[in-house]
Amino acid sequence: MSFAQKPVQVSGKLLDKTTQTPLEFATVSVISSDPNVSPQGGITDLDGNYQFLVTPGTYTVKWEFISFKPVVRENVVIESEKVFETISMEPDIAQLEAAVVVAEKTTVDLRLDKKIYNIGQDLTVRGGSVSDVLDNVPSVSVDVEGNVSLRGNDNVRILIDGRPSALVGFNGAEALRQIPAEAIERVEVITSPSARYDAEGTAGILNIILRKNQIKGFNGSFNISAGYPERYGASANINYRTNKWNLFTNTGYNYRTAPGFARTDIDYKFDENEQLPDSTLLSVRERRDFDRLGRNYFTSFGAEYFINDNSSIVGNVVYRLGNDDDETTNNNTRTYELASLNEINLRRELESEDENDLQFSLDYQNDLDENGQKLTATAQYSLSVEDQEANIDQTELISGRINDLERLLETEDETEALLQVDWVKPVGENIQYEAGYRGNYRDIANSFFFEEVPRDELPNGTPQPDLEQNNTFNYEEFVNAVYGQYGQEFGEFSLLAGLRFEQTNINIDQATTNVTNQKDYSSFFPTLNLAYELQEDENITLGYNRRVRRPRGRRLNPFPSRSSQNSFYRGNIDLNPEFSNQIDLGYLRRWSKLTLSTSIYYNRTDDNVETLETRGVDPSTGDPAIFRFPVNLSTQERLGYELTLTYRPFKWWTINSDANVFRVETDGFYTDPTGVNDDQDFDFVNTTYFLRLNQKFTLPSEIDFQARINYRGASENAQGTQNAITTVNLAASKDILNEQGSLTLNVSDLLNSRRRESTTNTASFISDSEFQYRQRQVTLAFTYRFNQQKREQRREEEAAPDEEFEG
Repeated sequence: MSFAQKPVQVSGKLLDKTTQTPLEFATVSVISSDPNVSPQGGITDLDGNYQFLVTPGTYTVKWEFISFKPVVRENVVIESEKVFETISMEPDIAQLEAAVVVAEKTTVDLRLDKKIYNIGQDLTVRGGSVSDVLDNVPSVSVDVEGNVSLRGNDNVRILIDGRPSALVGFNGAEALRQIPAEAIERVEVITSPSARYDAEGTAGILNIILRKNQIKGFNGSFNISAGYPERYGASANINYRTNKWNLFTNTGYNYRTAPGFARTDIDYKFDENEQLPDSTLLSVRERRDFDRLGRNYFTSFGAEYFINDNSSIVGNVVYRLGNDDDETTNNNTRTYELASLNEINLRRELESEDENDLQFSLDYQNDLDENGQKLTATAQYSLSVEDQEANIDQTELISGRINDLERLLETEDETEALLQVDWVKPVGENIQYEAGYRGNYRDIANSFFFEEVPRDELPNGTPQPDLEQNNTFNYEEFVNAVYGQYGQEFGEFSLLAGLRFEQTNINIDQATTNVTNQKDYSSFFPTLNLAYELQEDENITLGYNRRVRRPRGRRLNPFPSRSSQNSFYRGNIDLNPEFSNQIDLGYLRRWSKLTLSTSIYYNRTDDNVETLETRGVDPSTGDPAIFRFPVNLSTQERLGYELTLTYRPFKWWTINSDANVFRVETDGFYTDPTGVNDDQDFDFVNTTYFLRLNQKFTLPSEIDFQARINYRGASENAQGTQNAITTVNLAASKDILNEQGSLTLNVSDLLNSRRRESTTNTASFISDSEFQYRQRQVTLAFTYRFNQQKREQRREEEAAPDEEFEG
């Protein structure tokens, strides 16, 4: 073998065989049988391409990526430029099944700046929604009302297919309950986002990827479901691909009832020596029952055209239609200083809500050369219109008289437009540059109209507008961003460093009061992600990023809106953005049956927004009422530890658990400008945690059974406490019709214990409350696949013989 010859180029591409997505930062090794010749090779770029120089000779070539089976070729003669065909790597069953997340046949791809969880076959979410899916992903939790948090922080940025979307807004609890789980391919959990992503979301990013099959021909699946309390659903995922075209759609309809209840007990505090008027309201006891009916339709239709071997264009249209009819019955007792004034009221609210969301997107990709240089561009435009109407009547039960008739109309229109361009340029074997621009425009208009019959004209009077509450509010935001990023691998060490600059222009107009505000600010957001591979299947990562939370919409509208008969919410037009800095240190280790993933993280947020509760005066009755409002109150520090363990002791038994414990320390002081409430020190320290345990068994007759337990520990803040919550979900599934179909029965919230119990204790009142959004749910789902194999079945059939073992 002659080593005096001029080096020649080796190149190729690596893909995930299952998803046909590129494998970035995979290793390609060229090894000589001569021990005196050092190994040569390189890594793949963001598109899975690799290119490097080697001296001519005969080698063993090895392609490797964490949790995938290595591909090895012996005695490869390289004498001139060598272009390997595209290689599709298969997930390693021994490692993959040990690394199953949420007890599904789930791949876990670790990148420098994110973790990717492919949804797989989670039984407990079949017939469910995206909200159910997210509640089963490590690091993520969904509270009783559907709000999503990441590592206990609710300021998480939710993206659809990598982009902001009016479909879900910034943490759209209701929207997430309306998108069917079957439409989701995978969820990317990005706790240390690189400069490529926008800086919004101090907790990090959840990127929801909709299904788009890459298998040639006509294929897909259908799903129907029914459950109790009454619910029905149907969805379809269909794909047709040729050499030039790929057409795909996700379409679903759901009809759901969700009975729930709430309880609130309020006791107002007064000075012991204070002489109270007879009309002073002392306490309120509320008991509310909810009967909700939701009907929603979701569809996503896309077409990809392959212009040539190097470029393609994708168009996608997403539409969501929601129609809800809710009835709330509220039995409330009001106790006054003079007992003869006491009331027992039956308050009934009939509410209807219609929502229409429409989104268009166009994506262009061009591989500019064979060295991995790539240009991508995205344009997106979305519209969202929400109309809500509520009719309220209240009867005083002691006297039998009607003492309140109200009508509420609320409309919110949202428009969002986005333009993004990204450019990637590999240089040499181990270096890559990236740069891009994103412009994001957002316009929200909210109008609130409230009218009621004057009390002295009840019950037959004419409703009159309430000028104290009716208002129109407009919010306009334009964010321009540019970024640059640099990545390099030094042997076992990898680096990805970036800097993002965002210029923000905000216009706020409270049209009713003619109050306007304008905010213009610019900020730099540095990011750094490091990784070091200690040995095969063991590495350490370190990430740093700076991020922002911009106040929007309801948080800024200073007009008070009624949340219930006894409480109001008002925004704060002077709110400033919150800025945070976060450090994340992670460690991953894989064994044959066990995987350990752990992380220590620290987050410091300045100008942290706290939502305060104080006693005020109801403008309609003059009685005391609770007012909630946000202020930039404090500096907040979070220190947390996260642990995920996955263990597969036997082929038929998979165990997955994750735990997150974090300490929150807040430093702040509030002075009430009205003087009604005492000044309050908001310094506090709280440590809490949440746990999740999943187990999946394959029972006799090839029945899959899954059990999931979630536990959220008790927590507290400067104004109150919240009790712990335990939730148990069970599911069982059986394949039928020659394994083209599956029947799944699942029970959500088996113990009917998913309810929030909290207490707020201030100097002027104490409030004890309980809330349950929905009751125990039983669902039966049927899935039928055509021209597809079950992914997990295919992987097991391809497993090596020595991976088959019995318990």
